[in-house]
Amino acid sequence: MDIKKVEHIGIAVKDLQESRKFYEQVLGLKCYREETVPDQKVRTAFYKAGNVKIELLEATDQESPVAKFIEKKGEGLHHIAFETEDLAKNLKQINNQIRLIDKKPRPGAEGLQIAFVHPASAHGVLVELCEHPHHGK
Repeated sequence: MDIKKVEHIGIAVKDLQESRKFYEQVLGLKCYREETVPDQKVRTAFYKAGNVKIELLEATDQESPVAKFIEKKGEGLHHIAFETEDLAKNLKQINNQIRLIDKKPRPGAEGLQIAFVHPASAHGVLVELCEHPHHGK
């Protein structure tokens, strides 16, 4: 697999509007995009800190993965996302080596194609692999 860069860092929050105050008022970051992703049952807010994006994630449904994460672990670092090209090919390549949450790409925030690697295979870290729409097929 050819990882291009850290695409973003995802942070699970209970209240998106309340959490935005810290990133904007304390850190001085500017939110450049807020989006609801119905498939993942989250509302997101994106910030840029240098070359790295920060994604705040608020659950829109108590049964969503983010809501369950917060219930179990509390607010905090949820995942790290890596950009790759030809995500479908990479998933096929690693499918027999590790445990995947997604065996095929699916739509994510910002128009990305995404897939998650199970934390059990990544030493406790939820890893997201993503592909920009202009890459791959």
